[in-house]
Amino acid sequence: MTKYIFFNSRDELLRIEIGKVVCFEADGNYTNIILANKLKCTVPLNLTQTAKVLEDSLKKEAMQFVRLGKKCIVNIEYVYRINVLKQTLVLSDFSDFIYQVNMSREAAKKLKEVIVQLKR
Repeated sequence: MTKYIFFNSRDELLRIEIGKVVCFEADGNYTNIILANKLKCTVPLNLTQTAKVLEDSLKKEAMQFVRLGKKCIVNIEYVYRINVLKQTLVLSDFSDFIYQVNMSREAAKKLKEVIVQLKR
């Protein structure tokens, strides 16, 4: 069954298939949502508010999203490469979508640990 997340504001309603969300990126008081089909949309919520919407809407399924510091929340299903030394994360659908995120060394280490734990 396909699961959707809704962002409703005074002027707009966004219905997004949760499996297509690659990451959420902070942009001041807004959040940019990057989708695997190369669409990008912006919602009038900061990243903390966006994380709360994810938790409230998705419950247990929200565990597929990991917050990386103040900058972004990533869908671990799209993690392709974590380079701790270069402090980069490459997200991909393993077909034709690639997106690179710069992050702190600590965030890279944390994400790497989370991924390794899931593999066990």
